[in-house]
Formats: sequence, structure tokens, C-alpha cells
Amino acid sequence: MSSRLSARGIDHVVLEKGEVAASWRKQRWDSFTLLTPNWQTCLPGLAYGGDEPDGFMTGSEIVEFIDRYAREIDAPVLSNTAVSAVRAAGGAYEVESDQGPWRCRSVVLAGGACNLPSIPDFAVGLPDGIESVNPLDYRNPEQLPDGGVLIVGAAATGIQLADEIQRSGRQVTISIGEHVRMPRTHRGRDIQFWMDAIGRLDERYDEVEEVLKARKVASPQLIGTPERRTLDLNSLVDDGVHLRGRLGAIRDGVAMFSGGLRNHCALADQKLGRLLGDIDDWITARGLDGEVGPPEEFEPTRVAAGAPLTLDLRCGEIRSVIWATGFRPDLSWVDLPVFDAGGRLRHDGGVVDAPGVYFLGGTFLRRRRSSFIHGAADDTRDLADHLVHYLAG
Repeated sequence: MSSRLSARGIDHVVLEKGEVAASWRKQRWDSFTLLTPNWQTCLPGLAYGGDEPDGFMTGSEIVEFIDRYAREIDAPVLSNTAVSAVRAAGGAYEVESDQGPWRCRSVVLAGGACNLPSIPDFAVGLPDGIESVNPLDYRNPEQLPDGGVLIVGAAATGIQLADEIQRSGRQVTISIGEHVRMPRTHRGRDIQFWMDAIGRLDERYDEVEEVLKARKVASPQLIGTPERRTLDLNSLVDDGVHLRGRLGAIRDGVAMFSGGLRNHCALADQKLGRLLGDIDDWITARGLDGEVGPPEEFEPTRVAAGAPLTLDLRCGEIRSVIWATGFRPDLSWVDLPVFDAGGRLRHDGGVVDAPGVYFLGGTFLRRRRSSFIHGAADDTRDLADHLVHYLAG
């Protein structure tokens, strides 16, 4: 957004409570990589220029990329400047920070959508002696106590940690609700290539019937590895991971799972089949079948009959629980009447329900690609245009 505003001649400042790319530095596990290939890692004015376009950036490489970008666009960043409040002040806005106050006509809330882990209330029912971990604090399996690990959630984070921790020699049990199954490659190309080609990532927030539901869809089950490996529930089972249904409660130290595991997996398989069918139809319609690999079918998710619906957490089998149950933004410092009854920010594709206030970084903010780094280009262009018109008016 700073790049967009500079190009439009808008005086601005970027307040950052830590260092540039702080969350990438401090809130990612050691083996973390992006879910998107390097060729998709781009920002306005800076594209990936290395010799591994089909590779996947590590956490440290992402930090270097964003650091370089900030320098190249000469962003007016004030680091180590924590904002404590944003409030209306006589037709403008006052921003309080630990480095002093600011007064401005417009504010962009770009603090991120994944500041806080969304941990269910029943987590307080974990028995004493079981370590409770959220993915923002997890670094590697060695930090966990010896013994079994229960991972709650089977989106990208959950299956990646299940894979890593099971390979470390600990027995992993993963609790599974609704999820998005997706292969790493299809017909010889990365799945992100096809998602881009068929226009799926271009879908706009105002073109879907239930955008709030679309914004809650779990991140796809992907992992970025040099061999472009597909990671799904079948591969976890092959490695010895135990599958359970969605965790709904912990009562008297006993985890209670739903009986819907088979249905959740069947629905994910069905949606995967529709996606691959759409890709295949797109290829055929353009006469490209001879230029790519043959159509592929993926084995349905294998769910053993009679998966237990309970797990006694008091018996010592499970020593730690990782809550891969999603994240939420921390907007506690926004002192404006812009939240609904459920505490969600009211906005229309990032245009907040307050004149001159904007929000960036949300899932499916303006397009499906908003969740990815390269999605920032379109989102910031649209919102910068709106901001300029607001200031002009």
C-alpha cells in the first residue's frame, strides 16, 4: 500500500510495532515454507528473480524479500512504533503510539489477519500436565514433550505439523473437520498454476453469494517441498498418523470427537473432483490436452470404519495438544464503531464502515488471491484508488 500511495503522490507514514516483516521473523516454525511457488511471490514493482521459480520460499527468504522491497520502494517505515489506539477526532483521525500521536485524514489497518490463534473455549478442559501449543509459538518437534501429540485442525498448518511431528518419532493423532483437499501438482503443473489459469483466484468478493462463509474456508492442504510433494490425509495415514473426527468438547479430561469424519472427507474428495474436472474442461476447451500430462484421478480419502469418538487425555498417551484451529486479527486498538455484534470488522472489500478507513490482509478481501502475497497487488491498487478519491472529495 505504501508503494501505491507513493505512486499517487499521497503523503503517508507506515507504523510498525516491530521490525519490517516481524511476523515472518518470529511467528513461523523452523521448517516453514510458502504454499505458493516462487513465481507467484511478487509485489507491485518486485517479482521473484531467482533460478528456482517452481520452488518455495522459506521463512528467512520471505523476510529477505520483504526487507528488500521496503528498501527498494523507500517506504517511510517507522519501526518499533506500537499503535495503541485509532479514534475519530474532529473529521479526521488520531493515532496514538508509543512514539507520540499522529493526526491524519485516512487510516489503513494493515496489521494482518492472523495475529491471534483461534483456540476453542473448551481448551481450558485439558488435564494438568498436557502442554497446550498454538502454531504461532511452535518451532520444531524437539520443543514438545516426549509422547503422543493431538493436533486439532487439518488445514495446511495442521497437516504440515502432523507430517513433521510424526516423522520425528512421536505418535500423532489429528482431529479433522471441514477441509480443502488439493494436490500439489496436476497434469504436470503446480495446482496454483491451474487455479490462476482457470480464473479461480480472480473471483471477486462481490461475485459470490456468501462471502462471509467464503472467508472462513480453511487453507488448502498443501505443502511446499523441493520435490513438490502432495500431502493429504492418505499420506499421513501411510506414515502412521491416527485420524479422528472434529473435536467438539473436552469433558472430565476426555476428548469428544464427532462422528462426521467420513462425511467431511467425502465432501472434500467431492470438491477436489469438481476442481480437477473444471481444470480438465478448461484444458480441453483450449485444445491443450496434448501439451500437458494426462488427466489424473486421486484415491478417495481412506477412513477406517469405527474411528473412536473419545480419547482419554488423562491416561498419559497424549502429552501435548497443538491447536491448528485458525487465526483471527487483533484489532483491539481500533477505537471506532466499526464492529458488528460478533466483533467482526464491518467492511466492503476492505473499505471500512468509517470514512477514510481501510483494511488490508484479510482472507478473500477482494479476490480469492487476497490470501496470498501476490494478491496484495490487486487489493492495494483498488483500495489506493478509493482512498485517493476519498481525499479528493
